[in-house]
Amino acid sequence: MATANKTITFLTLVLKRSLQSILPIVFVVLFTTVGFAQFEEPDFEKVDTKDAKWFMKKFEDVSWTGRGLYRKTDLDGTQTNEIRARLQTVFGNPTKTLEDLISTEGFRPGQAIQFEYWFTVNDSIPLMVLDVDGPFTDGLVFGGASKYIDLMPQIKRTFAKKLLEVKALDPFQDYFYSPEREQWFKVAYRNGKYKTKEISSPEGMEIDFDY
Repeated sequence: MATANKTITFLTLVLKRSLQSILPIVFVVLFTTVGFAQFEEPDFEKVDTKDAKWFMKKFEDVSWTGRGLYRKTDLDGTQTNEIRARLQTVFGNPTKTLEDLISTEGFRPGQAIQFEYWFTVNDSIPLMVLDVDGPFTDGLVFGGASKYIDLMPQIKRTFAKKLLEVKALDPFQDYFYSPEREQWFKVAYRNGKYKTKEISSPEGMEIDFDY
């Protein structure tokens, strides 16, 4: 359990950093037997919270990367609060929120995120998307398996299209902690309005700076 939790928080930190620091990295690209023809319409299955351990075990040997997912789509210029509402509409609740991650062993303030959605694409390809800075920026961080790097641009395009074609958006409510601002926020979409409200630390969600 402790090992899985450390892996999750480590991946969160790595994926957040990848958007801000795109360095030349050499990856061994493994060719797969899955052809492009099979991915004309990628199918996304969200991983529910109860299946998170299964996902981590199934893909424990994956080399995660953002390569192949940096190419811009209209989704990248969309405010993250709106994307969160679109994700809620299409896929339901996130796989992980800050409420889930804050209780994991070794959690640090710099690993604070508002939400994470985990997916399997066409039953075999892992994909993670998460916020960059809660409600204060645009776009998402995308992470996928390096051996499927050639398929990632098409996967991202289809994912963006799926979210952006939604018209009516479902409500949501999350918590977010900003280490830079040293402030808690309640982030919500209700009755057609986005709200980001400064709040005190929610009960049971204290951030431990003494590490």
